[in-house]
Amino acid sequence: MKISERTVFALARIITGDSGMSPYRSGLNLVKFFNDLGSNDVYGAGFPSRWYYCETKIRELNDTPKLPTVFDSALDPRDFLGTQFSVEAVIDHLNEYLRYDGYELVKHGNTWKIREISGALVELKAPFEATSEVGHIFIDDQIMKCDLKIFEGDYGGAITNARSLLEAVLIEVEKGLGTQVTPYDGDLTGLYRRVQGLLDLDPSRKDISNAMRQILGGLTSVVVGLATLRNKASDAHATSYMPSKGTAKLAINAAKTVADFVLEAFIAKTGRATDK
Repeated sequence: MKISERTVFALARIITGDSGMSPYRSGLNLVKFFNDLGSNDVYGAGFPSRWYYCETKIRELNDTPKLPTVFDSALDPRDFLGTQFSVEAVIDHLNEYLRYDGYELVKHGNTWKIREISGALVELKAPFEATSEVGHIFIDDQIMKCDLKIFEGDYGGAITNARSLLEAVLIEVEKGLGTQVTPYDGDLTGLYRRVQGLLDLDPSRKDISNAMRQILGGLTSVVVGLATLRNKASDAHATSYMPSKGTAKLAINAAKTVADFVLEAFIAKTGRATDK
């Protein structure tokens, strides 16, 4: 990840507190901030100005895999508790700069993470936001992890989360249809075929057009492919080959597309998104 000099300046002012938008950090606290990220600096005589030190440290980490951790630490919501400052306002401010660099800060649970704007990942809005149901929280978490692992370069992990996302959606939909749920045994294709039948999405139906039959059959092929790909290229098994970024993005986008289609079919059939 590489950011421009203007973004370096803006981020440094947030970390030091000189922007007036975030808590003030003394020179000693700035050293601690960067030492917590792996530096080994000592505060004492001859220490440079706070802003110079902070900008220099950011430049050292710029264009390295460690730069996102600077944002993580600088935007820790706990540092804003009990202050007059708003971390949301800081997010908006930094995003004005980051978008020129091709990145943006997005909500990730109770924190914010950096992601590429040009990632071209299919958007699947967290479908069960207003619930504390364990399965629903897991689905929301998988959506966020898929995007985050692409950005971090963990392509095997991204494929694992893509499959986990689709598994969780299918399990929740099957349960939500009120049928006798078959215990999930890890057979993703079998799980999809059961849900497919319950939602009247079987491509062998006689009352649908050839075009729709091809689409539904294609979705089945996607699920079979995801199950196979996860076994060969994810971090859950000894990999047959190292997946590329393009392969991981394809897996995520395919999983999100199938999940979104299944959720829409579930809503159309039942008139509800979930039991809340």
